[in-house]
Amino acid sequence: MVANVALRRRMAERRMTKAELAREVNAEIKILTGKPGTVSERTVHNWLTGATSWPPGKIRVALGAVFDCTPEQLGFTPTSRARTTPEADVRRRDFIAAAGGTAAAALAATAAAPSPRRIGTADLQLLQTRFAEVVASDHRHGGRIGIETRAVQLADEALALQERGSATQRIRSALYASAASFMSSAMWAAIDGRRFDAALAHHQKAASVAAMSGDSSIQFRIWSHAGSLYRHLGRPTDALAANDVARGLPIARRDPLFASLGHARHAAIHGLTGDTNAVRRSLGHAQDALDRADDAASRPMWITAFYDQAELDSLALAAHLSAGNWEDAEAHAHRSMALRRGAMQRSHAITTVRLAHAQLAQGDIDPAVATAMSVPAEASTHPRVTGMLALFGTKLHNRAAGSRPDLTWTQYTHDSRRTPA
Repeated sequence: MVANVALRRRMAERRMTKAELAREVNAEIKILTGKPGTVSERTVHNWLTGATSWPPGKIRVALGAVFDCTPEQLGFTPTSRARTTPEADVRRRDFIAAAGGTAAAALAATAAAPSPRRIGTADLQLLQTRFAEVVASDHRHGGRIGIETRAVQLADEALALQERGSATQRIRSALYASAASFMSSAMWAAIDGRRFDAALAHHQKAASVAAMSGDSSIQFRIWSHAGSLYRHLGRPTDALAANDVARGLPIARRDPLFASLGHARHAAIHGLTGDTNAVRRSLGHAQDALDRADDAASRPMWITAFYDQAELDSLALAAHLSAGNWEDAEAHAHRSMALRRGAMQRSHAITTVRLAHAQLAQGDIDPAVATAMSVPAEASTHPRVTGMLALFGTKLHNRAAGSRPDLTWTQYTHDSRRTPA
């Protein structure tokens, strides 16, 4: 047996224990197959010692989703038989096996049956279930290439149904909307993971498919994401233009919740320009619209799953932080964290790091370090969080090199990179 040094190194980089890796792999397996995985600490121990050199297919796919890389890059060695079975084939088999029930049988049958069939509500329900799983995975982890890859595959599945049978115009429009929804999730995962070239490519496909759906709610999501993409790229003019497309759609005029999100993201973009008056004006519009939104209204799952008062305050935090309004930023951070829903782990971590930045900028060095150190280890491996924490460390050192808080942070980051047991 040869110990798996590559996997141990990857776990160390993420400060991940055997138990934590087992939980994450089991969660990914559930997303992939619909059933929880059975990976245990003993299973992970066998991977690390080399007792298991090539895990089963579902586990390999799940590991790839957790670490954003191939099994070979994780130190696993395929058997001669495994070399003839591409990982993509495993993913496809697992997708079909996971579907379950009538709708799953319909999808599997259409892949092999030459004769056309009627595409109906069951197909749409399956796609909607898969979309909910993608959104839930994004809320837990965010930014992972595994989420992006799955979303693209599911978009292709939705588009392929257009060619596999007959359907009413309503069903066809809904299929295009489903495909656009998946592509918008792929786009967001790429943005969140700092894969901006991929995000731009996903936006082009998502926008064209959404236009064919005639669904202004998914068009809003895509163009709102585009505004966020250009904001992260440091292109506020393009960001404002893209977000204006979203804000001009019928859904934003009709539904105050969509209007509120559009205004809040506009405020975050204005923060890049340092225009405090524009930030406050947009946030005021966002709050007014949110206060008018009817909680009982029927809306797409993707917006109700994340946008609320906590998210509005999070965007206000981002806006004021970019504009240099440190006290306002801190106030919104505390409010957002107090209201944040438990499932939004990645968002809570990002808000926490932004709070640390706001505290540091005000000279509150000890509280800032304590806040940054409170980010959970599993969340600190997220690409955005990792970058924000690294920038925090740089700013802290520039401001208070050699001080006790600086030394505390340096020791903390060093200890956090220790090899897991």
